[in-house]
Amino acid sequence: MLEVESLDLEARGVARRDGKVIFIEGALTGELVSAHTLRRKPSYEIARVEEVFRESNLRVKPKCRHFGVCGGCVMQHVDAGAQVAIKQRALEDGLTHIAGVRPQRILPPLHGPTWGYRFRARLAVRWVAKKNKILVGFHERKSSFVADIESCEILPPHVARLLMPLRGLIGRLSAPDRVPQIEVAIGDRATALVLRHLLPLTPADIAELRGFADQYDIQWWLQSKGPDTVHALVPEHEAALAYTLPEFGLRMPFRPTDFTQVNHQINRALVSRALGLLQAGPGDRVADLFCGLGNFTLPLATQAREVIGVEGSQSLVDRATQSAAEAGIGNASFQTLNLFDVNLQWLEGLGKFDRILIDPPREGAHAISQALAQLPSDLRPGRIVYVSCNPGTLSRDAAILVHEGNYVLRAAGVINMFPHTGHVESIAVFEPDGV
Repeated sequence: MLEVESLDLEARGVARRDGKVIFIEGALTGELVSAHTLRRKPSYEIARVEEVFRESNLRVKPKCRHFGVCGGCVMQHVDAGAQVAIKQRALEDGLTHIAGVRPQRILPPLHGPTWGYRFRARLAVRWVAKKNKILVGFHERKSSFVADIESCEILPPHVARLLMPLRGLIGRLSAPDRVPQIEVAIGDRATALVLRHLLPLTPADIAELRGFADQYDIQWWLQSKGPDTVHALVPEHEAALAYTLPEFGLRMPFRPTDFTQVNHQINRALVSRALGLLQAGPGDRVADLFCGLGNFTLPLATQAREVIGVEGSQSLVDRATQSAAEAGIGNASFQTLNLFDVNLQWLEGLGKFDRILIDPPREGAHAISQALAQLPSDLRPGRIVYVSCNPGTLSRDAAILVHEGNYVLRAAGVINMFPHTGHVESIAVFEPDGV
């Protein structure tokens, strides 16, 4: 028998046997379990729980009947509050062990809906020839196979209800084995499905798609090759997708392949918190780095004197520029630049910023952190807010800012953007020492 000491971010119980670490799928902290070894390595083992002799009070019954097979979630058997605590600990452990720093203040976690929250998803499609069956859903856990699911609790109900009808639709197309995925993007007033098709669609295929769209009130977008080929089946739908930020009176148009946050309610709370922490005033000049389509930039422009958004994707910069114009915002401008390849001279060339917001992808903001660490004191922003989707790269960059740049980590906390998954979204606040 094994006693579980803790959980990792894949919700595996961590136990030890003769000094060797055992990661146990399906086991929770404090439980006494027996486990079957799946993979054995010199320094650790991967196992799956066989029997629980002493059950944790954190254990709950998973809501989804496909949990354990489908790889879309890994934490449904863990109490929702405990999931957040696990993520908070992961953030604090990363900052302590990687960055060698502790935040002066722990921010209360941001919570939102735990079911039906996923407004973006990529559904895999697979024609199983031996069974003459179409599968539509997420991949099985740690597998390239598509899970045979009929329902999903993290998709909004109106999309979850499409999983079985989509099987029938794909089966009626002329080449069902040449449709590898369907991407879901939901706006405030429209739901778009992007059909990836490797062969040209026939007139009969188009008729099937139109009938499905009418029946289920969705929009079809088609993708025959790369992202540049994505287009709406009905041209009038090209400008239909958008989400709103009511606190700032903004409507944010997007295309279904643009990056947007998956959880609209949490995104609104995140924007509000980030701007509250940044504390930009009407006389401030602000930079929004990795600005995307302006999710933070445009709200910031309602508070600051001037905002400059910088982003690596030209299409997102175009979208942000268009949104600013439609909103009548004249104090926000945008630049396209690879922010993984910048230096001190580039940052100095932009002039002094009173506040800087950084919202990088999983790779983090290494080059920007180094440039900020090297800035002379008279050019340093009074406050930096760093929004992260990877506690590892946040911790790496925090180490640069604190130990090389003499910044202070004032606060940090988690945002539960992806309930029931191991994904950790967080936010951190830095100030120059002495501020």
